[in-house]
Amino acid sequence: MADPEIELPMTSSQLALDDQPSGIRTRPTNPDDVFRNASEDPTFAAFPTSDEKYNEKSDNEALSEDDEQEPGDIVYHYLTFSTELPNPTTIYPTREDQETPPHPPDLVKFTSPFEWPNSRKRVIIWVSCVITALTAFTAGAYSPGVGQMTEEWHISNVAALVGITTFTSGFAIAPMVLAPFSEINGRRPVFIASGILFVICQLCTGLTRSYAGMLVVRFFVGVGGSTFSTMVGGIVSDIYHTEDRNTPMALFSGAALFGTGWGPLVCGFIAQNTTWRWIFYVQTITCGSVVALICIIFKETRGSVLLSRKARALNKWYEAREAAGYYCFNMPDPSGSGGLVSQRIRWKVKADEERSSISKMIAISLYRPFHLLVTEPVVFWFSLWVAFSWAVLYLTLAAIPLVYQRNHGFSLQQANAVFAAMCVGSIIATFLSIYQEKIAKKYGKLASTPEGRLYFACVESACMPIGLFMFGWTSFPDIHWVVPAIAISIATIGIFAIYLAVFNYLADTYHRYASSALAAQSFCRNMLGGVFPLITTQMYNRLTFGGASSLLGGIGTLLTLVPWILVFYGPRIRARSKFASEIMDVTA
Repeated sequence: MADPEIELPMTSSQLALDDQPSGIRTRPTNPDDVFRNASEDPTFAAFPTSDEKYNEKSDNEALSEDDEQEPGDIVYHYLTFSTELPNPTTIYPTREDQETPPHPPDLVKFTSPFEWPNSRKRVIIWVSCVITALTAFTAGAYSPGVGQMTEEWHISNVAALVGITTFTSGFAIAPMVLAPFSEINGRRPVFIASGILFVICQLCTGLTRSYAGMLVVRFFVGVGGSTFSTMVGGIVSDIYHTEDRNTPMALFSGAALFGTGWGPLVCGFIAQNTTWRWIFYVQTITCGSVVALICIIFKETRGSVLLSRKARALNKWYEAREAAGYYCFNMPDPSGSGGLVSQRIRWKVKADEERSSISKMIAISLYRPFHLLVTEPVVFWFSLWVAFSWAVLYLTLAAIPLVYQRNHGFSLQQANAVFAAMCVGSIIATFLSIYQEKIAKKYGKLASTPEGRLYFACVESACMPIGLFMFGWTSFPDIHWVVPAIAISIATIGIFAIYLAVFNYLADTYHRYASSALAAQSFCRNMLGGVFPLITTQMYNRLTFGGASSLLGGIGTLLTLVPWILVFYGPRIRARSKFASEIMDVTA
């Protein structure tokens, strides 16, 4: 029984080794060798049309008249994206009153996502990045309104910040339940359903009249928004092979960090000049517009789902042909003689047969991430590393207004405008990541092993503790405010490098178990990130700005050793893992 994992892309060499079911011919590598048809329909190039001068008798010399008149039982064959579809045994009526055969379905929409044109892939990635940025916007946009909430509901500042914690809790838990549904039903339905929930709960957040209602609604905002962050990595995996994944993943990671800074930047102005409720009304409008756009232009990217739909479309067409009296197709002789046999055929997909029940898939999706977290040192240390970096990111939601309002006399909107430094840092980190990998590939310096993706992270991840130290010891009133702002940009570059390295390394190392490994780090990252804003004020007040930042910088410095250890000892560690060792032969 197969495990409910979201499969990550395989390398070209792996795809070449993919076994094809017996009795099914595969398409040539070059689609131009297959897509020949007078009607220029690339899907049914193998099917002759009534306009062709088709000699039915000569093409079916291997078929007896009895076979045509008395079709046998239906034979099921496995369908893959590389399967060459067979020719019909006959396309002409055999009786005077017989109707013409039904036209074949249009299968272009079931093309493998790996074969989509680059323009279509780019549209999918950019739309995914925009909604990811808006989801991150939601996380950061909450904090500027905390002051008004405390006055309206007569609660403490820490109690009001719990709204960030409930948001990240929904963000952490929901993907483990939603992932199996995306495997069965595809990405698009989950995207749309989550988007509708996300927009409705955004509106409810602005309308709520109680503190308890705010916490509950914020949890469901996190549930709805989680899809647009955690599942985008799966979409990248659906349409790009491993060697082509760095640029879209860099854009996705940059969108997440940019949105986190963009939220308080915009909503600081809203909170100072109007009611906090407009923070959420604005998000309802913007998120609703993008979700509507997703409903229109977003296409299904899950390969196994598209293949299942293709099989159903073909089988429905076969049934319609048989109802009209056209039964068989020319299939390769199973005996291996090289000839053809006439068969009544139907298609099935191996992934559908191997898939577990939805209850078992959800159970595994909930259990395995924590199993890997406890039993796999790589998953544990990487999860701790990225969780701490994400906690630092969320800590800034409370730390930046605290420092700039107290030490520099900034107003609410001025203090939150400093988050522009985070946006700038994320943009710099994104372009740096794209550019440096291209340079490395050009000079052949990027290794083919998972450890090859850690070389840049070993150096760039140090920016996080450097930025923390710099922020803490330059936050004094007599130092220009732009200096700690630069420190925020530097720390953001480090957080970006950590996030991207963790995703790529776990994806490359665990393959079929990658979704569980990534779910483990996502859970740790969002849970710890939701806790840190609650302790930021107390920590900075008791330890001072310099002391608190130095403590965090020291922890970050120790965790920066994680990629260095894996660069030197990663292959040995992977060899001892029962989850990762199965790919050693592939990556060697």
